[in-house]
Amino acid sequence: MTLIISQSLLICCLLLGFTSFTESKNLEASGRHPLHLSSMELHYTTKGGTVEMSCRLFTDDLENALSKQFKVPADLSAPSKHKEMDVLLKKYIAIHVQLKGNGRVLGLNYIGFEKDREAIVVYIESVPVKALKKLTIKNSLMYDLFDDQTNIMHMHFNGERKSTKLDYPNRNAVILDL
Repeated sequence: MTLIISQSLLICCLLLGFTSFTESKNLEASGRHPLHLSSMELHYTTKGGTVEMSCRLFTDDLENALSKQFKVPADLSAPSKHKEMDVLLKKYIAIHVQLKGNGRVLGLNYIGFEKDREAIVVYIESVPVKALKKLTIKNSLMYDLFDDQTNIMHMHFNGERKSTKLDYPNRNAVILDL
């Protein structure tokens, strides 16, 4: 009797393991991944009084978001399309990211982007804000594409690091409050 139960359990484990393996291979083959995540590093520079940001997003997801938003094919890997993609990314960031320093909206300057393996890193800098005491962010990156998107933000201020995250549909977070 225990031999029959053991064999049945072994068969179930093999079938479940094979199903999970083939599902993950199908996801890889289709070019999709089950994780919808972005990460953003924010650094306040006391010398210039600006907030420097770098945002890391999956290349394929960002291309899909740009294509959906602007109704044009997006290719962030082709060097010949870099300038065209800069224009789209600048617009996309302006729509989906906003900083408020000490209660007032901060202008953002799009610096550029670079490809880093499977990700795109976008660089942004705020206009100067003196004596930063409170920083809030609106971050809805990729929300137009995924309803399970998570955006993680790490704030570096005076040698300390504070992290927070936004899960769809939440768009606003206080990153710094002194």
